Amino acid sequence: MAVSMRDVDSAFHGAGQKPGIEIWRIENFQPAPVPKSSYGNFFTGDAYLILKTTSLRNGAIRHDIHYWLGKDTTQDEAGTAAIKTVELDAALGGRAVQYREVQGHETEKFLSYFKPCIFPQQGGVASGFKHAEINKHEHQTRLFECKGKHVVHVKEVPFARSSLNHDDIFILDTDSKIFQFNGLNSSIQERAKALEVVQFIKDTYHDGKCEVAAVDDGKLMADAEAGEFWGYFGGFAPLPRKPASEIDKHVENFIAKLLCVNKGQLKVIEADKLTRKLLDTYKCYLLDCGVEVFVWMGRNTSLDERKAASSAAEDLLREPNRQRTHVIRIIEGFETVMFRSKFDVWPQTTEVGLSEDARGKVAALLKRQGFNVKGLNKATPVKEEPQPYIDCTGNLQVWRVNGKEKTLLSTPDVSKFYSGDCYVFQYTYPGEDKEEHLVGTWFGKKSILEERTSSILLSYKMVESLKFQAAQARIYEGKEPVQFFSIFQSFTVFKGGLSSGYINFLKESDTVDDTYSEEGLALFRVQGSGPDNMQAIQVEPVASSLNSSYCYILHSASTLFTWSGSLTTPEDQELVERQLDVIKPNIQSRTQKEGTESEHFWSLLGGKCEYPSRKVSKEPESDPHLFSCTFLKGNLKVTEIFHFTQDDLMTEDIFILDCHSDIFVWVGQHVDLKNKLEAFNIGEKYLECDFLLEKLSRETPIFCVMEGNEPPFFTRFFTWDSAKATMHGNSFQRKLAIVKNGVTPTSDMRFLCLMYATPENPGLRTPTSYGGRSSVPDKSQPRSMSFSPDRGSQVRGRSPAFNALAANFENPNARNLSTPPPVVRKIYPKSFTPDSIKLAPRSTAIAKLTASFEQPKVHIMPKSVKVSSDVNKLKPAVSTRQTATSMSTRIEALTIQEDLKEDEAEDEEGLIIFPYDRVKITSTNPVSGIDVTKRETYLSSIEFKEKFGMTKETFYKLPKWRQNKLKLTLELF
Repeated sequence: MAVSMRDVDSAFHGAGQKPGIEIWRIENFQPAPVPKSSYGNFFTGDAYLILKTTSLRNGAIRHDIHYWLGKDTTQDEAGTAAIKTVELDAALGGRAVQYREVQGHETEKFLSYFKPCIFPQQGGVASGFKHAEINKHEHQTRLFECKGKHVVHVKEVPFARSSLNHDDIFILDTDSKIFQFNGLNSSIQERAKALEVVQFIKDTYHDGKCEVAAVDDGKLMADAEAGEFWGYFGGFAPLPRKPASEIDKHVENFIAKLLCVNKGQLKVIEADKLTRKLLDTYKCYLLDCGVEVFVWMGRNTSLDERKAASSAAEDLLREPNRQRTHVIRIIEGFETVMFRSKFDVWPQTTEVGLSEDARGKVAALLKRQGFNVKGLNKATPVKEEPQPYIDCTGNLQVWRVNGKEKTLLSTPDVSKFYSGDCYVFQYTYPGEDKEEHLVGTWFGKKSILEERTSSILLSYKMVESLKFQAAQARIYEGKEPVQFFSIFQSFTVFKGGLSSGYINFLKESDTVDDTYSEEGLALFRVQGSGPDNMQAIQVEPVASSLNSSYCYILHSASTLFTWSGSLTTPEDQELVERQLDVIKPNIQSRTQKEGTESEHFWSLLGGKCEYPSRKVSKEPESDPHLFSCTFLKGNLKVTEIFHFTQDDLMTEDIFILDCHSDIFVWVGQHVDLKNKLEAFNIGEKYLECDFLLEKLSRETPIFCVMEGNEPPFFTRFFTWDSAKATMHGNSFQRKLAIVKNGVTPTSDMRFLCLMYATPENPGLRTPTSYGGRSSVPDKSQPRSMSFSPDRGSQVRGRSPAFNALAANFENPNARNLSTPPPVVRKIYPKSFTPDSIKLAPRSTAIAKLTASFEQPKVHIMPKSVKVSSDVNKLKPAVSTRQTATSMSTRIEALTIQEDLKEDEAEDEEGLIIFPYDRVKITSTNPVSGIDVTKRETYLSSIEFKEKFGMTKETFYKLPKWRQNKLKLTLELF
């Protein structure tokens, strides 16, 4: 389409030259630039154009245009915005994808530009609203409805009980406090996302200084915060159930139809199947899919025809029940994945970027208008050699799989693989604050299925032995990622195999054994980027295996040749010399250069013939895409997360990060065990479904990454905060702690806060022991508990202050230094009197360490204790067993003092409490580090009575056999 700049609004000249966002507002039917300070602020009575410019890794520039229509926008303004969007696209070269956004029903892609949400303001340009007034807030009580698991749709609703329901999240913003009401049917992920909106309101309208409360649907007035919330609505009353929307039912039954636009009129295209051949490059079409309408514009259509197609789409939306429809306009050759997926047949195409030629034409056009075109002429070059992003100084162990067993390879053979075998490897390397592990399997091209299955089982056992704190990899010969080659450094693949499974297969199938022999004829292709990344791959010893872009090693008995292609570099030829030391270290080689080979060389290869000159292509790394996954009964559903951050990784979910060359499956800590075990199957199912229509190989490397143990070659795709990666609790609990406290607790702070909880912070418990149970579960510990011999008793990754505290309590000769010290708690009979107890003073070291984050405590004795007015006169009433070490005595004294907390139940003074579903034997998300012989002691009084039908006091009066029988029926024994 030829475009004259006279047909394009002058406001768009020079747009889209640099990555980022640009916004225009329709004022008097003309686009006016919006100041950057007002980005994200929208008026309900206005229409806006939003341009998102992205620089891709392949050097291309992508443009996405959105036009946003407020709920009070007039039809004339909406029509103007639609037409101006087409003009903006024309100014950018006619390649942008265009989206129609309606207030309250925006696409997730649009909302991802303005995280955590947008708050449209009442009024518009015609009503005289000023940008300076947008953030003005007089602290009137307001109620907001929030929907969305990945991005949040926020809508202000009337401040009335009738606005509430069981399905959504509601935020009540009052003068001094913000309440988040979590509907009964809302998910943890939705609740966590809504907290980001709470944080936004707190920072924007309260200067970050107000209280935040979370109220769960179903909590009555007995809960203080729930009572306060319902007080704003005149007291608690049941909420009605919301009926299913008729619009939703209509959308579910909608059948897609294709319509041709001819002179502004729509004509339905009758066809049994939707195919690419139905689209004519000289016409425009509408593909009506119910929830979205696609406007497809042929490359050879005029600007007027494209405007007419946009107007036809606007007319279509005026039909009944079309309130939620999105309009997406695309140009031929730049179709989105979503559009192509609607067709039964669509030919495989390569993603079209803005070519240098096209970019130059657009730049020249703008330059004639006197605009700066710097940044449009040139795209960012792509790095030729990807980086491994892994420490290569670690320890590597490799096992060859033999049937159902594995054999450890010796050091000289650790990087020598055979194409008929399978291997399991474990690489241990220094991480940020602890040792990291990568456990993987490598499948040779000719390996048998039985040994591939054995490899998977053996690698799983290794990961299990590492307490699932290892990243996992599944790698196929010929598709190895750069991380794999970098940890092996010098890697060789021989033909044939040595495993028992492969040898048995040869016997049964009467197949000729082609396993590599040092005395036989062999040809190796040498490749790599340097001494730390070089490979020798054995190929068929024929001339057609040669390639002008590589160097080769050819040997037969005592004859040794090296061959250099005409397109190789001195660095490539140096790699050959290095690989000779691996393959044939004691024989002098004869150098052959392409075009000057000897007859002997060609005779060994069976004669001269044609061969290629282009390098063996490897899948390049592309711009990453993040998907949230739902895997049910073998069916995989994914939702793309746009402009993702670390906070988008929800601990209850599984995510896939698709980098084209590699696939990462990220598994949250709170994912149920069944789905955790399906991680690799999910990755393989993703490759099979081909959601991005990339035609990726089914042998693309798959990495499985567990939350809290993310390797650097995964975290590089995010702005990563390791403190967030080690937080405990579900997504909602984690974000609630941040929103309430304003900071993300570090590992040291979390550990100490658990030790010294305050009455003012009921979310933290004092570590104690009940009936012999361990005081501090492993989950409250920092991830690294290992000790370095050359650092004495210093714990890796901890502050000096914390190490000083640890030194006071630990006796290195008394226990394994990788476990927390035992805590001894004296259990007193109910008959003892408080006058006989003397509380040990807190040590100076502990008091100094905790003073910065602890409020003064009021120590309340258990209900069965009569407290004396003079605490210093308290003495023990009963004798207790002496502790084995001074360490235990100090901890015991501290524990007795810290146990005395206000408002605790009689059987729960200071105990760490876990829900029944996490302490039972069959739990899918078990708590680590608990005393497994006394699981029942971790239940709260209420849940204990609910499960056992009696109090703890009554239970412990029962005979031991009776206790065990009850525990057995409840899966606690």
